[in-house]
Amino acid sequence: MEALLRRELGYGAVRATGHSGGGCISQGQSYDTDRGRVFVKVNSQAEARRMFEGEMASLTAILNTGTVKVPQPIKVLDAPGGGSVLVMEHVDMQPLSSHAAKLGSQLADLHLDNKKLGEMVVKEAGTVGRGSGHAERPFVDHFGFDVVTCCGYLPQVNDWQKDWVMFFTQQRIQPQMDMVEKGSGDRQALELWSALQLKIPELFRGLEIVPALLHGDLWGGNVAENSSGPVIFDPASFYGHSEYELAIAGMFGGFSSAFYSAYHSKVPKAPGFERRLQLYQLFHYLNHWNHFGSGYRGSSLNIMRNLIK
Repeated sequence: MEALLRRELGYGAVRATGHSGGGCISQGQSYDTDRGRVFVKVNSQAEARRMFEGEMASLTAILNTGTVKVPQPIKVLDAPGGGSVLVMEHVDMQPLSSHAAKLGSQLADLHLDNKKLGEMVVKEAGTVGRGSGHAERPFVDHFGFDVVTCCGYLPQVNDWQKDWVMFFTQQRIQPQMDMVEKGSGDRQALELWSALQLKIPELFRGLEIVPALLHGDLWGGNVAENSSGPVIFDPASFYGHSEYELAIAGMFGGFSSAFYSAYHSKVPKAPGFERRLQLYQLFHYLNHWNHFGSGYRGSSLNIMRNLIK
């Protein structure tokens, strides 16, 4: 790995440190170089390049908003023994605690960033001699992302769509249900999904949704802090409904009331929030079912039954 980093990134000196880490998908190791410390994620699977390129694009998009700290991505490389590596800035991190409220506030800023760009475009359009072409970053008026991103190791379809409900049902839930059907042919799940599809539009009636840049996989294991504030990492970004972000955050713990209070002080709950949150959690339960097995079947079916009532 040291030789790869020297050759591909032009580092003069590379030495592995004692810092390592990883999850159920990829492994990581930090290296000291003559240009600072870097963190290298490694995955030996053939699909790793697609996964890491999606992560790099996600980190870059969040970084460009200037709202919340993420590790700065450097490059995706082919791994020596097959698979790929993602090289990024090393960030010292510890579990989120004292900066929970700050994370809530900064996450709200991330979600509001694109809306503010849109407001700026409208304002500039009414100013003589200026127009939207002057914006450093363009306003995004569709839902999706420029590249495939992976939530876990499963790819997400991010084709741009104008309508959020269509995007969510067709490009989030339906691919998960297709995998359930292929994996187990679970008739009960398929029947519940057929019934739920008819109910989904009601959950969004009267709601205006401006595309928000999302982390996409914001559970407690993907947040941390350092001396300067909160850090988020391992994103699976796309432009979607801001409420979607809070679904997995509420499933596995790790987020305090201070986090939620700070977030909702900037992004208040809209009517019907709780039922939509269940709908968004359905995606994550199905995704876990398809990753880890039928232990998540019961939760998936219960949500569909509750929403059909």
